[in-house]
Amino acid sequence: MNLSSKFADDTKVGRMADRGEDCQRIQQDMDRLETWAEKWQMEFNPDKCEGVKKPFSVIARHSGDAQAMGQKPITFLRQVLAVCTFTKLFTDQTLPQDVKRRAQEILDNCEGKSIGSYTRSAGMSYVQNNVAKYMEKRDGGIVADPNDIYLMSGTSNSLEIIFKMLIDNRSQGKTGIMIPIPNSPLLSECIALSGGAVIQYSLEEEQGWNLDVLELRRALRESRTHCSPKALCVVNPGSPTGLVLSRDCIETVIRFAAEEGLFLLVDEAYQGSLHGEGSQFHSFKKVLFEMGPKYSSTMELVSLFSISKGHIGESGARGCVMDVTNLDSSVQDYLNKLESIFSCCPLTAQIAIDVAANPPQPGDPSYHLFMDEKRSIQRKMTANAHLTEEMFNSVPGMCCQPISSGVYTFPRIEIPAKAIEEAKLRHQEPDLFYCLKLLEETGHLVIPGKVFGQRNGTYHFRMGILAPTPSLKAALKTITQFHRKFTAEFS
Repeated sequence: MNLSSKFADDTKVGRMADRGEDCQRIQQDMDRLETWAEKWQMEFNPDKCEGVKKPFSVIARHSGDAQAMGQKPITFLRQVLAVCTFTKLFTDQTLPQDVKRRAQEILDNCEGKSIGSYTRSAGMSYVQNNVAKYMEKRDGGIVADPNDIYLMSGTSNSLEIIFKMLIDNRSQGKTGIMIPIPNSPLLSECIALSGGAVIQYSLEEEQGWNLDVLELRRALRESRTHCSPKALCVVNPGSPTGLVLSRDCIETVIRFAAEEGLFLLVDEAYQGSLHGEGSQFHSFKKVLFEMGPKYSSTMELVSLFSISKGHIGESGARGCVMDVTNLDSSVQDYLNKLESIFSCCPLTAQIAIDVAANPPQPGDPSYHLFMDEKRSIQRKMTANAHLTEEMFNSVPGMCCQPISSGVYTFPRIEIPAKAIEEAKLRHQEPDLFYCLKLLEETGHLVIPGKVFGQRNGTYHFRMGILAPTPSLKAALKTITQFHRKFTAEFS
């Protein structure tokens, strides 16, 4: 698909749209869970109010915020940030020389030699160049142009800009965007707010949440009766599913998008968070170029990755990289205009992106500590993924697919017919009823699968696996015990 004709009138601005019925229902479920969590948190704390006393506290087991769940920040990154922020630390003799060297390089590329200044809307050229070098190394030497790299304020900000670029509100029919189910409701929300139509395609749970091109064709064919499909979104590695797509699958998806004239948008936020033997990340850009000029010179692709996940885990920094491939020059000009509306990504986030793309190297004073911290985080996440799979799969009525990547698990739960009837009487979805019962009886807050999308007749919940291993093990024990009790109660 060539987008250039869409921008004949470059004054077009995507209008805000009312949220669809699904988005409203998702928000209602989230609000209800948060209200119950707040209610129980107050009742568990006698200093706040009087109520039913419980022998536990509310624990947010759904969180994907690494540092909120106890992950320590990377020392080198925080030291560089500290020196850039408070330059008197250049005289601190306890700080390694490579920290000071990196901080000086960053400041030398800032206006006024200060991180309190603006940068270009797309980001500092210094950081863009380092990100381009990282991508070239990641992709086996495939050239990355720094001018095609945008440093953004988080994934949500990037998606907002991309959907404003893709969605044409001047035409009578809505622009359709294909998205995977299950997935974060952020995608659906951003599409709805930009005035587009969501086209859902289901991932194959029995195949480990794999992506099947036959399902893509079904979803595309049916969508053409009510919208004009323009783009295909893929999340790889998957979230909350934890799947890493094989190279063959990626190649099949690229061929499908090319045949159907679809723009490709790929969220690769979890590329640095792999678990399990044999898990290997292949970027869509790398596979695209390996497929030859027929695809690499024509396919329009935008890929994203974030510093919120993996060993960096700086969710609060709100740093995201957007890399564009084969955009028509007029389209990229329009993208630059859209991106400039939001001004520049905060410099603290750009510094964190720079460290993620260009960490200490062998021979640097900070190298060994950096690698020790990185490996420690990776070992914990791999152990947590395996522990979660093992414990959930040991319980009748629970099924957890392999967690090959990411920070979540999305187990399937069997809910007895009697519990489903009880949920209907309370005007609740069955998985919401289950999660509320879990919260009320154990204090563990997880999110019902309905929020992320699931096949009719199946039920799931999303839970984070970021907690320290002993804490996670205790939580898994409590949740599996609850499931046995819940099943017995409603059988």
